[in-house]
Amino acid sequence: MAAPALALAGLEDELTCSICLCLFESPVTTPCGHNFCAACLDITWAGLRDAFSCPQCRSPFARKPELRKNTVLCRVVEQLQAGGEPEGKAGGEPEGKAGGELASSQVACDSCSEAVAAVQTCLTCMASFCAEHLRPHLESPAFRVHELSAPVRNLQQRLCRDHHKLLDFYCSEHRSCICCICLVGHKACSASSLPEAKAQIESQLKKRLTELRSQNEKASLAMNEVKIRERQVAEASAHNKDSLRNEFLEVKALIEDQENQSIKKLEEEEKRVRDKFDYIHKVLGKKKSEIQSLKDKLESTLAVSDDIAFLEKAAKLQLPPTKDVFVPRIELDSNVMHSVYQSATLLKEALKKSVSQPEKTMEASGPPRPLMEEKGPPEWKPRPFCLLNMPPPSPIKPMVPRKKPAGLQAPKGAKIPQKLPLESNVAADGKKIKPSKSVPNLASPDPDTSIESFLKKSREELLHYATKVTLDFNTAHNKVFLSEKNTKISVSEIPQNYNSHPQRFSYCSQVLGFQCFKRGIYYWEVELQRNNFCGIGICYGSMDRQGADSRLGRNPSSWCIEWFNAKISAWHNDNEKNLPNTKATKIGVLLNWDAGFVLFLAVGEKVNLIYKFKAEFTEALYPAFWVFSSGTTLSICPLK
Repeated sequence: MAAPALALAGLEDELTCSICLCLFESPVTTPCGHNFCAACLDITWAGLRDAFSCPQCRSPFARKPELRKNTVLCRVVEQLQAGGEPEGKAGGEPEGKAGGELASSQVACDSCSEAVAAVQTCLTCMASFCAEHLRPHLESPAFRVHELSAPVRNLQQRLCRDHHKLLDFYCSEHRSCICCICLVGHKACSASSLPEAKAQIESQLKKRLTELRSQNEKASLAMNEVKIRERQVAEASAHNKDSLRNEFLEVKALIEDQENQSIKKLEEEEKRVRDKFDYIHKVLGKKKSEIQSLKDKLESTLAVSDDIAFLEKAAKLQLPPTKDVFVPRIELDSNVMHSVYQSATLLKEALKKSVSQPEKTMEASGPPRPLMEEKGPPEWKPRPFCLLNMPPPSPIKPMVPRKKPAGLQAPKGAKIPQKLPLESNVAADGKKIKPSKSVPNLASPDPDTSIESFLKKSREELLHYATKVTLDFNTAHNKVFLSEKNTKISVSEIPQNYNSHPQRFSYCSQVLGFQCFKRGIYYWEVELQRNNFCGIGICYGSMDRQGADSRLGRNPSSWCIEWFNAKISAWHNDNEKNLPNTKATKIGVLLNWDAGFVLFLAVGEKVNLIYKFKAEFTEALYPAFWVFSSGTTLSICPLK
């Protein structure tokens, strides 16, 4: 007796409940094969209605399982507590081993009180039988019509909850498994057998998984491409900074402050581009995480071998559509780089000549005018994250400034040309501008440029002079809100907290166009919404930005028409002229700088004149806008 008692003592850990850590007391077995005290399991599952799971392996159960007492294990525990040998087979083998512990892949016989492996399952009786209990099905004619199959686990989960019949079909419209009786209520649906449904859905999920893998690879390639472009931009920026420093070495003692400001401009441009790269990194990372999450879900679903579990898990999948990613084209602003570098070169040549001239000549020429003005980088808004197949950016090449003749000096009052000989990149007030895309308008297609000739033209003819107009956020008042790529103006109740800038309006809620016009004919259109307090006009860049005189039409530097409730009036030099009311919501502005007039037109089925100004323009003109009341919106119309 001593040897068997010792053997049982060695099994004490195996006969201990993992919940109370004591020897089993009335042990029961869960469907996953683990044993617990009946009382411990009842306490663990107390208060639960669903989400039952094994306390040891965490296997989930769809409903609370029906537990059976493990009689073999009870007798082994009793023998261990009594210190005796358990009853069983000859040779001292414990009876608990007589039936044998079932492997995880085996199904227990539903008719045996002990753990005996079933050899077949009767789908008619909905029970599994060992070889002994299966004998009536094989020998008795009464059971010949019963359908036998390989042992099936969890038969209760394969039953229809409504009709208690075997689930044999899958309804794709309702995404659920149904029985033969449910099939009557699904006549209009396309139901198929479980194997066919699994094969079809499995094929769809595999195809989607392939797409996600491809998108994941594209996202990785896109991130690598962004890193390469970022390095190229950094190298180009570093080269530009080095070249700029070399230019300033010759005159550093005289223009050290100017050098620092120019370097700051380059660093701001570099920071603007880096901010774009940082944003794209975040977007691509988020997109890659989403794709990886969907891929993991699909792989987890496809790993389920059981038909029912697979279809149920597949039905719960939420697979939102995904799109390929793209990398926008990001480069340093060549206009900024060229402007800073060329300004430094011209300043150096001008200073060399100025230093060699007599003092009287210096005094006669007057104080030098600033060659450029500090301006913050334009606001950048990201485009919708969509396609990856964007054209690759052209290689970034270092700037090579064009050499100027020795002794070149900017005469007093002259503007330094940047690109176009007929249109300056620096306005009369020293503000740097982008060259207008309407250069072809400098030469009128019609030799007759009088006011009468333009009033006879149709809208299609006026569109020959169409030019692009965008808004300069550096001039926008803090209550002016810009949107839609700086082409839409509205009044904001919350201050926008724009950066301080000498060109910004501080008294009136106004904003100027970014383009300036000189020497030519230009046409643009503005859409009005709730036009009860707004104004449209033109002005010189030198117009005041502060005080009451900075309002459009209240000074000699601006011309406008204004809506004030139901009243429409024309303003210039603080002189008002009342105009007849018009219901037009689209206003066309035609500027003929050379002929010296601007027309404000009501655009509808026909083009009608609202008012005309005649003047002798002496400076470059900017589109100007004023909005006052909340809800008033002006939109610059895109023209072809």
